[in-house]
Formats: sequence, C-alpha cells, structure tokens
Amino acid sequence: MTARAAAIRARAAGLAALLAFALLPGCSVPARVENERQGRPVRIVSMNPCVDAILREVADPAQIAAISHYSHDPRAASVPAEWAQRFPVVGNSAEDVLSARPDLVIAGPHIAPETLDALKRMDIPLLSTTVPATVAESQVQIAAIAARIGQSEKGRVLNDRISHAVAQAKAEAVIGGGPRALIWQDGGLVPGPGTLADTLLRDTGFRSVAGQMGLAQWDMVSVEQILLSPPDVVMTGAAGMESDGASSRGMARHPALAKARGHILIAPFPSRLLHCAGPTIIETVAHLSAVRAHWRRKREA
Repeated sequence: MTARAAAIRARAAGLAALLAFALLPGCSVPARVENERQGRPVRIVSMNPCVDAILREVADPAQIAAISHYSHDPRAASVPAEWAQRFPVVGNSAEDVLSARPDLVIAGPHIAPETLDALKRMDIPLLSTTVPATVAESQVQIAAIAARIGQSEKGRVLNDRISHAVAQAKAEAVIGGGPRALIWQDGGLVPGPGTLADTLLRDTGFRSVAGQMGLAQWDMVSVEQILLSPPDVVMTGAAGMESDGASSRGMARHPALAKARGHILIAPFPSRLLHCAGPTIIETVAHLSAVRAHWRRKREA
C-alpha cells in the first residue's frame, strides 16, 4: 500500500468513527469537543434514578454515556420516558458499568460495596451520593454534582428553581391550621421524621402525624392505627419504585378506611416523589399543594 493510499484509508476510518459517534443518542461531536476542551467528563454513567433526574437538568446530553436501568421502567423512572430513551442504561454490576467506558460514575447509596470496590480497583472516577433528608441537603448535592461535571451554573439555576417552588408553596400554605396528614405506602410503610417526604409535608402546610404517632424515620402503620386517631389526609402509593401499586390500591380500598372517607381525604402519592430529591422536589411540592387545596375545597363545600 502506498503512503497516499494509507493516508486516504486512515482519513476514511477517522470520518467513519466520527460519524458513528455523532449518531450516538444524545451526543454531538462539537458538544463533546467543547466539553473535553473545558476538562469536563464526557462519559458519565449514572447508577441511580434520582441522579438521572439531576443530570437531565444540569448535564450536557453529550456528557452522558448511560443512565440507570430504572429510568427505562415507567414504574421506577424519575425522568420523562422520551428523555430516558435517548440513552443506554446500565444495571448494578461493575461489568455492566465498565462496558459503558465511563470517565465518571455517579452511584447512589444502595449499590453493592463489591461493585464500588471493583470500580475503584479499575481506577474509575466515582462520585457517591446519599439520600437527602432536607431541601438544603438536596441543594448541596446538586451543587456538588454540577461542580464535578463542570456545570456549576446549571446547578445554581436548578437550585434557584427549587428554592422558588418551596418558597411559593410555603407562602400558599395555611399557617398553623393545615390538615393533619400521613403518607402511607403499600405494605403500611410511612416516611417519618427525618425523611424528605415528611419535611415537605410540613413545608407545604400539612401537619405531619408521623411524629405525633411516635414513628421512626421509616416505620410501619396498620389501618387500625390510622383509625385510632384519623388524620385529615392519607396519601397512598407504591413504596417500591418497581412495584405495580396493586398493594397500595388494595390498602386504599380497605373496608374500614372506605367507611372513614367521609372525613378522611384519600389522595395519591407516587413512589417517584417518595424516593427522590433534586428536581423532583419541584413536582412534589406542587403535588402536595394541590392535595392541600383539594382538602380545603372539600372542607368548605
């Protein structure tokens, strides 16, 4: 092969590789080049559906190599399906993650230690996240993720949106006279004091009865316990992000609870609102505010 022919072949191979990359979901060559120039990670792998939701708001799509497999499951997703389908997904194994060739892995608190150890042994940059219990903790987490991926300004914009949504919900809340409420998921699981869900209940003008009942951070409550001192509002949903919600629907139809519907408002509370902070807080406070407004209209009718 002549030197000229070799050069032509090399150029063709390079163009083919460039075209193949350009056709990857959510990617563009100029965006990738710019991110590399800025020193940002360009193959981020998220192993957590709540992190997926944050990346949707703060990351350049060209930075995302793969997202959590939960985000392709409508029962567990915290992001719109049309966005999630743009990206490949990974499971919880180290082999699955490594196949995506990450230059940064963001993992949630429930990933097996063996998986994390394997990634560390391979010198894969790793950012581990926790479950925020307050809005402030969530905003610190958002800022940390945004800074790590070189998108601090987008992190500030998202945090401003969250602060505005929470402040608006608080301003609209009934001061001192809101409904007594309990979030009661399938199997009887209740988020008690020290959980973000309980914090947001109070931020949106409810009086959480979990603390009054002496419940732990996550506790179990029976129908009989609820009816001993009925709250004004019971919000039901599927506690597990992969649950089909059948259990929670059965709970809401419990005969004893059905008889109490005259003075207890039964309202939905989707699992995605129970498990995620980040931008999900905006949706959660809007949902809780709507439930509170519904209760007020019902009481005044």
